[in-house]
Amino acid sequence: MLHAPPLPRGGRPTTTLPVPGAFAPTTTRPQLVGLGTATAAESYTQAELLEIFGISDRRVRDLFLNGGIERRSLCLPPTGPDGRPRRESQGELLARHRRQAVEMGSAALRSCLADLGAGPDDVKYLVAVTTTGFLTPGLSARILQDVGLPPTTGRLDVVGMGCNAGLNGLTAAASWSTAHPGDLAVVVCSEACSAGYVIDGSMRTAVVNSLFGDGAAAAALVADGTGRRAGPTLVKLSSYLIPDALDTMRYDWDDDVDSFSFYLDPDVPYLIGAHAELAVDRLLEGTGLRRSDIEHWTVHSGGKKVLDALQVNLGLTRHDLRHTVSVLRDHGNVSSASFLFSQQRLMHEGLVEPGDHGVMLTMGPGAQLEAALVTY
Repeated sequence: MLHAPPLPRGGRPTTTLPVPGAFAPTTTRPQLVGLGTATAAESYTQAELLEIFGISDRRVRDLFLNGGIERRSLCLPPTGPDGRPRRESQGELLARHRRQAVEMGSAALRSCLADLGAGPDDVKYLVAVTTTGFLTPGLSARILQDVGLPPTTGRLDVVGMGCNAGLNGLTAAASWSTAHPGDLAVVVCSEACSAGYVIDGSMRTAVVNSLFGDGAAAAALVADGTGRRAGPTLVKLSSYLIPDALDTMRYDWDDDVDSFSFYLDPDVPYLIGAHAELAVDRLLEGTGLRRSDIEHWTVHSGGKKVLDALQVNLGLTRHDLRHTVSVLRDHGNVSSASFLFSQQRLMHEGLVEPGDHGVMLTMGPGAQLEAALVTY
C-alpha cells in the first residue's frame, strides 16, 4: 500500500496532503514502476567526431573535449565527395527524426515493459515526448503501431517543449494514472538530436553539435495503492518559468544558413543556476522538507556548466549528481530523456531505501524548470 511521506530526518513533521501540485488521495498516488532506455546504434567518442567532421578550429575542439562528455550515440549524415559528413536538407533531417525517434522510442518502451513484466496489451495511455522533429500523425501513433499497443490506447504528444519536457510528459501521465487507478500509463521521450544538427562552421552550431546525443527513455506509471514495485511514488510536481529568458534557448529558423537550428545563450548555465533554488524551494513548500532532507537527485544532464551552476546554487555534492554526470559522460545531453537515464542508474545502483526522498529536476527552453518530489 502507498503511504504518505515519512517524517524527514531530524523529526520535523510533514504537512498532510493536499498541497499545491500534489497528488491526492494518498492511496492513488502514481508510482513509477518500470524504466527502459535506448540509444542510436552507433556511438562515437568526442575525439572521433572531431576527426570525422575534420574540425581543426581550436575553439570548437575545446568545446568537444572539455565538456564532460566522452562519447555519444549519433546517427551521422551520409558522406559527401570529400569523405566528410555532408549537409542534409531539411527534408532529410525530418526523415531521420521520424526513423530514429520511432526506432529508439519503441525500443525504450519494449525495455520498459520488460522491466515491469508487462506486455503491449497492458498499456492504456501513452505520452510521447519529442523536440527534434515534427510529425503528423504524431510520434505516439507511430510508436503505438510499431510496438503493437491496443488501438484503444489513449495518446498525447508533447512536442517542442525541449529538454524539460520529460517531466511535463510525466505530469500528464501521472494525472491520467490518478484518474484511472490500476491502469498502466507510459511516457516515452525520444530525441533524435542529430536530426537537428546543422554543419556550418559557426560557434552557434558548434556548441550544440558538441553536446547532444540520440537517445530515448520510457517510464511506466500506475496508481493502484498497492506499492507493488520498488519505484518512486510521485508526491508533488511544480513548474517555474524564468522571466525574460524566452529566447535564451530556442530551435527556430536561421536565415543565415537557410535551416532550422538550435541556439543556446552563453548565459544559460548561470540563469538556470540562479533560479534553481526558487524552483526547488517552491516544490518543497508546504511539505515540511528542506533541500538537506533530499537523499536522491535525478537531474537533467544539460551540460557541464549547467551542472556546475546547479551544484553551487543548490548546495549539492558531486555524489548527489553522480548519475547525471555519468549520463552526460556516456551519452551527452539526450534532451527530454536525460533525467530518466539518470533515474534508471539510480534504481540499478540498489542504494535507495524505503522512506528516502528524491527530487527530479529538468530544465529547458522558456527558460523553464520542472521539478518533482518523490518518495521511495
